[in-house]
Amino acid sequence: MTVLTVDAANVVGSVPDGWWRDRRGAAERLRDRLARRDPLGGGAAGAAGEIEEIVLVVEGAARGVESVPGVRVDPAPGSGDDRIVELAASYAERGCIVVTADRELRERVRAYGAQCLGPRTVRPADRPGE
Repeated sequence: MTVLTVDAANVVGSVPDGWWRDRRGAAERLRDRLARRDPLGGGAAGAAGEIEEIVLVVEGAARGVESVPGVRVDPAPGSGDDRIVELAASYAERGCIVVTADRELRERVRAYGAQCLGPRTVRPADRPGE
């Protein structure tokens, strides 16, 4: 069983669609999309095992976003990256996939055995038909 940890700021910021005008709303839309469907589209989860939990890490203006069934929102008290590293360390035994394009963050979480995927794996706008 694997925990999917999503870097909300990085994923939302991966497409210049005006997200900066409403950071909280953009994070809520991402959360809702993750809750409605298989976040990895059926393909990427196979190598990592079954996704047991989805954690969306938010920071800054998005800290007020609440959890919904299927997605636990984790408001970072400071740096979102630091919180994601803490989660990767705590989920090392269960298995962790971190979704981010941030190269430094990828290096930090890999030190705890986390696998890393890019924003396109969960960003609906980048998938055909969505």
